[in-house]
Amino acid sequence: MRHCSTTICNARLLLTLLLACLFCTSRAAGRAEVLLETTEGNIRLALYDETPRHRDNFLNLVRNEFYDSLLFHRVIRNFMIQAGDPLSRHAAPGAELGEGDLHYTLPPEFRLPDIYHRRGVLAAAREGDDKNPQQRSSACQFYIVWGRTFSSNDLAKMQQRLDTLTNGRVKLTDEQTRAYRFTGGTPWLDGQYTVFGEVTEGMDVVEKIMRKDTDHNDRPVWDVRILRATVIGEKP
Repeated sequence: MRHCSTTICNARLLLTLLLACLFCTSRAAGRAEVLLETTEGNIRLALYDETPRHRDNFLNLVRNEFYDSLLFHRVIRNFMIQAGDPLSRHAAPGAELGEGDLHYTLPPEFRLPDIYHRRGVLAAAREGDDKNPQQRSSACQFYIVWGRTFSSNDLAKMQQRLDTLTNGRVKLTDEQTRAYRFTGGTPWLDGQYTVFGEVTEGMDVVEKIMRKDTDHNDRPVWDVRILRATVIGEKP
């Protein structure tokens, strides 16, 4: 087998990452956007047209100021940050959170292989399969993925895990494999939780929140709050 030189390999890797970046930018272009102003800084989100029910539901909640003053109530290092529990607005320090929701759920909108759990995407939380075999999404709770990077061997094992979890329905593509190797994410959630947007600005803020000290319920010891959520861009 022929091997490329270090310079050529690095150039190929750079080209791959550049193309992935351009792909993500083109997906976000022209989409409805939401700005989360948090106690740690601002996070800008672009919502996917490919997931219209989740997009429209999220926009409606933002317009009605639902997310204003809610906490990031569940934060797990090298995994994700989660918010949207309405009970978190006036929660006492140290109170366990995560059970609050609205009176409805959303049907899943899985859009594999194009939309998946790479680092920086926005996805809907939900109850587990034992209570929710249809994998319907929470009306209001969401998470932003951080995750980690994986080796080729890790991803081979991950594919075996996905085969078990999804009865062989989810297969990692070359694009997904590259993203999980070099950018990071949470591949074991693919095809099971709906991804409906992505962070376009403020990943440094996401990381800052993700690294907060937490209690035994994964709640930040010092509250991290969404001060205000606003719609800042929509397609005409």
